[in-house]
Amino acid sequence: MTAPASLPDVESVRTLLRRVIDPEVGVNIVDLGLVYRIDVTTEEVLIEMTMTSPACPMGDMIMDDIDAVLDEALPESLRVVVKMVWDPPWNPGMMNAEAREHFGWEK
Repeated sequence: MTAPASLPDVESVRTLLRRVIDPEVGVNIVDLGLVYRIDVTTEEVLIEMTMTSPACPMGDMIMDDIDAVLDEALPESLRVVVKMVWDPPWNPGMMNAEAREHFGWEK
């Protein structure tokens, strides 16, 4: 069975998630390394992600922004499930090179 043409792929979902900015640091959640996994099926998009800390004060705002970005771009028939995971714990080494550069860190 092939997927409908309007079904997003993992990279297009990742691109959409780059529009979600962590307001505390001004960098998107993908480049920060907060998104651990994206799976796309014909019924759902599953995202496993974390926050920089379990006590992140902007967590609800980030989750709302994820909902807004994905609801606008994905077909209504596609369920979006965002699972918050804490293992492995996030650390600055999970950021990509551009995010590290944003903070003035070379590696």
